[in-house]
Amino acid sequence: MLLEFEKPIIELEEKLAGMKELAKDSEADVADAIATLEKKIVELKKETFHNLTRWQRVQLSRHPDRPYTLDYIYGMTDDFIELHGDRAFRDDTAMVGGLGTIGDQAFMIVGQQKGRNTKQRQMRNFGMANPEGYRKALRLMKIADNFKVPIVCLVDTPGAFPGLEAEERGQGEAIARNIKDMFTLNVPIIVVIIGEGASGGALGIAIGDRVLMMENTWYSVISPESCSSILWRSWDFKEQAAEALKLTANDMIEKKLIDGVIEEPLGGAHTDVKGAVVGVKKAILDNYKQLKKVPVDKLRSQRIDKFVAMGVVNQ
Repeated sequence: MLLEFEKPIIELEEKLAGMKELAKDSEADVADAIATLEKKIVELKKETFHNLTRWQRVQLSRHPDRPYTLDYIYGMTDDFIELHGDRAFRDDTAMVGGLGTIGDQAFMIVGQQKGRNTKQRQMRNFGMANPEGYRKALRLMKIADNFKVPIVCLVDTPGAFPGLEAEERGQGEAIARNIKDMFTLNVPIIVVIIGEGASGGALGIAIGDRVLMMENTWYSVISPESCSSILWRSWDFKEQAAEALKLTANDMIEKKLIDGVIEEPLGGAHTDVKGAVVGVKKAILDNYKQLKKVPVDKLRSQRIDKFVAMGVVNQ
């Protein structure tokens, strides 16, 4: 999928590829022209991606070639063992989790998983977890707590599944219990927003000692389209809604709602998946190095204090 603001860059890259082919097939010296064009492409990328609107960052967060949770897991670990089921109803394939080693440290890794094609999207329910998904996530976190294994949560969801059957099985209760119980865990929790962070569906696995966002992601109580449909009775005002919601990583860090921003490869994570994985892996290990030194009681109290302080207005 090609986004509108990417088109000028793609056109130059296609021109560059043509020049390189010309250089192979003829004796013409185009080395200087190639170097000039390569420099121009880098400059255009920097200008474009450093000045994206909020809506454009939302579009990037949904790019179909963007790495998903399992891409990060298998990119960061060589020994990942997926664990299944909530031990109450069934396994939810929209929520994945298991044990894996990042660097020299074992982690319990949990996250929402989207699909690449129609069949996978249906199987993964577009990354929208049911109550059993959140209960599975909490079950795995409590296993990690019992065995003193730190937790990594990778958030990428358009929201918790809003279907009738999900509500009948206690969607709200499952998310609320996750939020409550994550405050009480005795191990470090590192949360990374890797794509979409929508509403309670994201927050259900996003209570952490460190909450990080990748550069081209969003985190909000509502999506721009839904906000637009409520305020203007139409999705046509989604760009204005995105600006009003202030939902990007830079907005979140400015409001002190997250702890850090992970820089993406120039052009977005979808243009360099390996580079994106390396960035997330480094951020996880760097933050864990700090958190493992914090005593358990202080770790829990700092986690609680951080979230309690959000939204406080001093008159």
